[in-house]
Amino acid sequence: MNDSSFARDRAARDARRPGPDWNDLAAADSRRVPDYLLVDSQHPMTTEPLDVARYVSPEFFQAECSKMWPKVWQFVARVEELPEPGSYVLYENAGRSFLVVRQEDGSVRAFHNVCLHRGRRLRSQSGSASSFICPYHGFSWDISGELSRIPCKWDFNHLEEDKLSLPEAEVGEWGGYIFLREEAGGPSLEEYLAPLPEHFARWRHDRAYTMKWTAKVIPANWKACAEAFMEAYHVSTTHPQIMPFTGDTLTKYALYGDNVNVAITPFGILSPNLGDEGEAQKIIDNFVRYNGRVVEPGTTIEVPEGKNARQTMGDFNRERFGKVFGMDLSEATDAEVQDAFTYNVFPNFSPWGGFQPTVVYRWRPWPDEKHTLMEVRLLGRLKEGETAPVPEMVMIAPDESFESELGQLGYILEQDMRNLPEVQKGMERSKNRKLELGQYQESRIRHFHETLDKYLAGGDDQ
Repeated sequence: MNDSSFARDRAARDARRPGPDWNDLAAADSRRVPDYLLVDSQHPMTTEPLDVARYVSPEFFQAECSKMWPKVWQFVARVEELPEPGSYVLYENAGRSFLVVRQEDGSVRAFHNVCLHRGRRLRSQSGSASSFICPYHGFSWDISGELSRIPCKWDFNHLEEDKLSLPEAEVGEWGGYIFLREEAGGPSLEEYLAPLPEHFARWRHDRAYTMKWTAKVIPANWKACAEAFMEAYHVSTTHPQIMPFTGDTLTKYALYGDNVNVAITPFGILSPNLGDEGEAQKIIDNFVRYNGRVVEPGTTIEVPEGKNARQTMGDFNRERFGKVFGMDLSEATDAEVQDAFTYNVFPNFSPWGGFQPTVVYRWRPWPDEKHTLMEVRLLGRLKEGETAPVPEMVMIAPDESFESELGQLGYILEQDMRNLPEVQKGMERSKNRKLELGQYQESRIRHFHETLDKYLAGGDDQ
């Protein structure tokens, strides 16, 4: 680490809550924590308030649709959604519609989902096909996007068929995730995601598959929804039931380049807001009571003499997840089998790291600045010889709860969902039109808006 980066990291640490932090917990881990997780990666940012227009203005939203969304890599599908040639996923976002299609050679391509005759959408849902036939007049394209049929061709002698292939978007793949970018140019997918692939290499998302996938429309701006999952500052007020086993204010926030950041929230420790120490058995009892993502309901765990709650949970989860995933997790750290490693990739993709059932969030404006389609996936890991099932998204009504599909995780999500409509209403009625952010605990939100501003300004380096 050079002197300038060390100075930036020192400044970042100075902005934190006084006292111990996640790095101190990592130093006490029963295994060696990867060095890249210990780096305190921050950079200087303005402390100016955000304008609520970013969330409530139709004009700001239209600027995002025209200047940002076409230029970014967007997570569109998992590989298990496209098991064979002709399998396709309908992906729609920010006024665009795409067909993401598995080709005969196993590759994936993405085409604009619009008939080049009279503009009808070719498909309105995901599925499998040998060709895409427009339901209006029957113009047809094969799965490689080439025009294959014009009904009453005699009436279209003026058309040059070799110029009527479906317009195409760029496609990239990493770790079982498929991405597209509408406009060519800019960084490769690997450059855009860095350092995510390096961090996730040991967590094997390439062996992951979608166990559950649910979504609903939230009456709030897509950025407000995403930002609810970028900080742990709200835990003590919104999720008080998890404070007896969650080190909310010990969360580590790190920023990488323009596009990637992470919050690492420790579990198996009492919230500093409740005191400096907690009885290990009580911490474990609360952990297993409220963390259904990690522990099966009804599980009991006894803390052995001489061990603390984090070590005890580490031992339990190494054995449990090793069996579930068919992996040797003997070298996995206590942190990697219990803490929340919540990564964000600009603008709307959030995969969790670690050796545990993985949560993946995606947020899309649905269809305007006041509504968001929030999707939540739970990923497991395939054992040797297993084949992933083809997942289907379960759409629940706005008045239904994520809890019906996701259990205890859904209950926690619903606590966030109750805030978001009121956040949107409040911003629309704001008198001073300003949103103030904390320097460290909300640094990921500031980082997000810095990157967004670069796209809206039309920078060439994105």
